[in-house]
Amino acid sequence: MCTAECNGTQNVSISNHHLQLVSSVPLRMHLTLAITQIFVWPFVYINILMLFTFYRKQSFRTETRYIFFAHTLLIDVIFLILTDFMVILSYNYVLLPMAFCIAFCILIDAVTSCTSLTITAMCVERYVAICMPLRHSAISTTSRTFTAILIIWIISYIKPFIDVFILVATVSEEYFVEATLCHYEIMTPEQWHRSISSILYVTYFIIILLIELFCYLMIVLAARAASVDKKSAGKGLRTISLHMLQLILCTVEIICPYIEGIFIQIDIHLYMSVRSFNFITFNVIARAVSTLVYGLGDEKFSTAMLYYMRCKQNYIFSENKGPNT
Repeated sequence: MCTAECNGTQNVSISNHHLQLVSSVPLRMHLTLAITQIFVWPFVYINILMLFTFYRKQSFRTETRYIFFAHTLLIDVIFLILTDFMVILSYNYVLLPMAFCIAFCILIDAVTSCTSLTITAMCVERYVAICMPLRHSAISTTSRTFTAILIIWIISYIKPFIDVFILVATVSEEYFVEATLCHYEIMTPEQWHRSISSILYVTYFIIILLIELFCYLMIVLAARAASVDKKSAGKGLRTISLHMLQLILCTVEIICPYIEGIFIQIDIHLYMSVRSFNFITFNVIARAVSTLVYGLGDEKFSTAMLYYMRCKQNYIFSENKGPNT
């Protein structure tokens, strides 16, 4: 349990870090922050453009894989903006009320889990489309897709809510009125609590990975059958392979806060550099995979997006309905 002595020690540590930043703000930190913005905002812009394309094309709004893709784009935009906001606050060493940071961390953790679960749902959808083509239209309905998205959000909030309940039961009331840098470690101040969270994350990752491996194996077996479209099966295998890569990156992202928590006790400047590197590598790049697979790699979607970007007619578009599907 975090006692008053523990809280006092944390305040002294925060003050020491504050003095370090005030006395010396190296050019490297400003450069790293600028590079982070260069990576983040182009992807935010592209994702918003893709969401606009999804919204404007009715055929996308009724197809399961595009609905999941749009959901991925939405949560990626939310995550990138919120996390980038936290990075900027950290670089400027802005301390915020503990209660506000806890709510912030709950949302970011839920959005992070949503990404992995949505990727898994997209893999399952590809498995059904390739291995059960006759039942695909009956299984992958619009209503069931939105129900699956609702379930994904409910599951995503379970873990952070458990952390909040444990936090409320184990810390003093003074803990919630302190000012702090926003990072997920404030939700798990005790080592045993962090160990429980780590076990939950590992279990969560193993379950998702097994589901994706199952989908991959079944598509491989189906690809050898004469009744299955070889081209479609090949695309499905590439898609799931990229999703598994994305899942690994997202999983590494989950343990990044624990690594950053070690560095913040050593040197605040080193902590900022490590946090920026983790953010670019395991947040921005991991979320670029879906954009490349479905946005730029999908011929139908990329054609529609180019149409709306150019804002003019093309030979593949009808005069009244826009791009053909």
